[in-house]
Amino acid sequence: MDVMYSSTRNASEKYTASKAILQGLAPDGGLFVPSFIPKFDKTLDELMNLNYQDTAYEVMKLLLSDFTEEELRYCINHAYDDKFDTDVIAPLCYADGAYYLELFHGKTIAFKDMALSILPYLMTTAAKKNDLKEKIIILTATSGDTGKAALAGFADVEGTGIVVFFPKDGVSAVQKKQMVTQKGKNVKVIGIHGNFDDAQTGVKKMFGDQALRDELKKGGYVFSSANSINIGRLVPQIAYYVYAYTNLARSGKINNGDEINVVVPTGNFGNILAAYYAKNMGLPIKKLICASNDNKVLFDFFESGTYDKNREFILTTSPSMDILISSNLERLIYHIAGNDPEKNASLMKSLSSDGKYTITDDMKANLSSFESGYATEAQTASKIKSLYENTGYIIDTHTAVAGYVYDEYKKKTGDDAVTVIASTASPFKFSRSVMSAIDSKYDSQEDFALIDELSKLANVKVPGAVEEIRNAEVIHNTVCEKEDMAKEVKAFLNI
Repeated sequence: MDVMYSSTRNASEKYTASKAILQGLAPDGGLFVPSFIPKFDKTLDELMNLNYQDTAYEVMKLLLSDFTEEELRYCINHAYDDKFDTDVIAPLCYADGAYYLELFHGKTIAFKDMALSILPYLMTTAAKKNDLKEKIIILTATSGDTGKAALAGFADVEGTGIVVFFPKDGVSAVQKKQMVTQKGKNVKVIGIHGNFDDAQTGVKKMFGDQALRDELKKGGYVFSSANSINIGRLVPQIAYYVYAYTNLARSGKINNGDEINVVVPTGNFGNILAAYYAKNMGLPIKKLICASNDNKVLFDFFESGTYDKNREFILTTSPSMDILISSNLERLIYHIAGNDPEKNASLMKSLSSDGKYTITDDMKANLSSFESGYATEAQTASKIKSLYENTGYIIDTHTAVAGYVYDEYKKKTGDDAVTVIASTASPFKFSRSVMSAIDSKYDSQEDFALIDELSKLANVKVPGAVEEIRNAEVIHNTVCEKEDMAKEVKAFLNI
């Protein structure tokens, strides 16, 4: 039976996977969810010896069921190629009691590459399948990594354009320079006076503005999204959890069928939701450990059952997690409510009007596979320093949040199950924070001097993604108020 998609807020209209990918966000502001979560149709023994590309196909064919095998393999093979600096695509590195799943070997050295390398192929294939005549305009808000990965994926892709909004003062120096130096005839990068939640809210507002969408259509354009609100972003992420598991089994670290834990540094909730889908598809995951930074809205939710965004927004050294409205959590809320769109819509209405909602006891009982924790700035830095001093392995700030949370979980529970930590970005992307954590003597050095020093300490070559921006020209200087985001999009499109 084919998997269809409907909104988390209204199940009356069904969409194929390709139509859901093209649309990005449901017309009612909800997110697209599958009609059911399919089980793997291959055993773990059969999956164990597959390479990354074939693993991705076996996962994605089940959820993107209106794509033919030829279409899907075309997308996968063009996405996971020499854009990655390792044939393994997503290698595991063992350090100090856990396996770090390195998701940063793509073009922009962050985990977003794992899905945004394939999304342009899925999107353009979906456009052909559905005879779409309009030019697709990708509208994206970023807390730092999605923006560059989306820009790299969609730059000069025929039939598309892309506009990325980022918080002007809320990303790292490398993240910002990666975005504002992006080349391409079809790209626009805009800083906003505000935080990521402001950018994300502005993008969602544009998706929900029917008058704006009508105006675009007259001009020959249609909106879609590259954020993890797009199901075409979420589905490819499931594959790397399956691949990590089969990699452990293949190397004899676990036996097929053994349960593992997965720890994910979490902001917008897409990455850990992909692991939740993998578990529901049949991957033996024992605990999904949600790691937060000082913006611990998710930690508080898992502890109390109340999601409350009414709090101070804190800028941290792990800026991709500086989020108070975790969009993808809505998909989880829908599922734990028994796939009930009315219940979910009611809770999302409360979030919109009051900034908070509380789930029922029955819903909370459905979160039993989740654990949560958070790391302060000092604890994040201490994890980077101790891991480096004990093993020589250097991790970025977001991965350090997850590493610290896992250490605390293990102390508290004594759970010694094999554990995979999602390592979501290269330390080179956050070199200032990483080097300061290792030794305060680096505080006075400029950014690229720090990068060179980090290369020596880690005994790792400076990634090409960083080298190419060292002396790159700044192309995008536009900065706007959050209220003027739609105006900037229209100016870019000349409408």
